[in-house]
Amino acid sequence: MSRARLIRALALAATASLALSACAGGSSGGGGSTSAGGGDAPSSVKIGFMGDLTGGDSNIVIPPSLGAKMAIDEYNATNPKTKIELVKYDSQAKTEQATALVQKAITSDKIVGLIGPAFSGESKAVGAILDQAKIPSVSPSATNAGLAKNGWKYWHRVVANDADQGPKIVDFLISAKSPKSAFVLSDDQEYSVGLADAMEQELKAKGITEQRDKFAKDAPDYSSTVNKVKAANPDIIVFGGYYSQAGRLLKQLRDGGVKGTFATGDGSLDIQLVTGAGTAAAEGAVVGCPCLIPFEGTTGPLKDWADKYKKAAGADPAIYSTEGYDAATAFINAIKGGNTTGEKINEFLKTLSFEGVSKPIKFKDNGEPETNSIFVYQVVGGKIKILGPSDKAKLQG
Repeated sequence: MSRARLIRALALAATASLALSACAGGSSGGGGSTSAGGGDAPSSVKIGFMGDLTGGDSNIVIPPSLGAKMAIDEYNATNPKTKIELVKYDSQAKTEQATALVQKAITSDKIVGLIGPAFSGESKAVGAILDQAKIPSVSPSATNAGLAKNGWKYWHRVVANDADQGPKIVDFLISAKSPKSAFVLSDDQEYSVGLADAMEQELKAKGITEQRDKFAKDAPDYSSTVNKVKAANPDIIVFGGYYSQAGRLLKQLRDGGVKGTFATGDGSLDIQLVTGAGTAAAEGAVVGCPCLIPFEGTTGPLKDWADKYKKAAGADPAIYSTEGYDAATAFINAIKGGNTTGEKINEFLKTLSFEGVSKPIKFKDNGEPETNSIFVYQVVGGKIKILGPSDKAKLQG
């Protein structure tokens, strides 16, 4: 080979090598952007947050979304090798909307993990899709017990389920009121029916005489149900559902002359329970929740966290604020460890263990949290106040 031909061949080889190198480094894979330093770690990845952010029950979902944002903002401020972009998906608690959004999140946005979905119905609708796409999810608030029984390998939550919550609410009422009769109510939503089922089973197990009724969540009024409850004259009324329905239901029950103690679950832990029912009608209502909301008088690390949250979010901590922060932290810890694809993050979550704000965070093989705690709240003087853990709480009034 002549000297001129040799020089030309070497030049072509060098050009080809540079082209191949550029192709190899141009995409990080798994939803990440190009690596800033040319290494294996992408400069950023996308984590989604899905839930009802503008719909009728958004007050349950906005606090955990703000908690998640706070955690991710704190992490990004440390200037890590791989930053996290939080992408919000407003399902408005509609299963068909959640399904469309999760497809976009996977195929177009290329998320590597999802905080949520926030509610049980949308979680049931998209769980299999996320599993097939190998995208891990951690819900801060979906409590339907059946979600853990679908065999999903990429699903997790940081809250106790309704099979824990429902019986603990009932047991608290039995201890506080010694009821002889009860009426179990729900609307037709996935979460509502599941929680009501759990409460009904515990009432039967404890030998309490009970009746059951269900109404459509969008019914213009609940007069048929109110009439049934009034005729039964129960000592306690337990409702599985969200505050949108609970407030109206409680108002109509009291207007109808029903006097039994009213109790409900985490979906109604919002001041709109009081505004929806009216202060007088809501007085004394009991609300259970697998969540600990930092409250007035809180001290120590939880008080420090609450102060930071208020500064970051511009609001006091509310339902599932701490759980949203902990769900985001689970992903942050995975990414800190160099896990930037859905599959690697999911493998990391199997070994995850850290002291969260809400509780110690560790997952069972089926995605359930290792630690389950139920707290009881009560409407007193027009405000919702914490009474304490369900096994230690004392009813006021």
